[in-house]
Amino acid sequence: MKKVQTFKGFIAFLTLLILNVHAFAQDKKIDLSITTDKTTSNNWYTQPWVWIVGGAVFVLLLVALLRNNKDRA
Repeated sequence: MKKVQTFKGFIAFLTLLILNVHAFAQDKKIDLSITTDKTTSNNWYTQPWVWIVGGAVFVLLLVALLRNNKDRA
């Protein structure tokens, strides 16, 4: 039983040692050269008024379908 605990401790020590070496081996130089190009899109779905009109039509259809029609009673 003592050998098993010693072996587990040795494996844990080896794992932590490898992780520590790996962490210190990281390159400290960070290159943050990012280039972005702003492009304008003329798609219909990127216009805010399209979404507003679409939402209004959806609400109107929903109200028309879900309202209680008193003529049918």
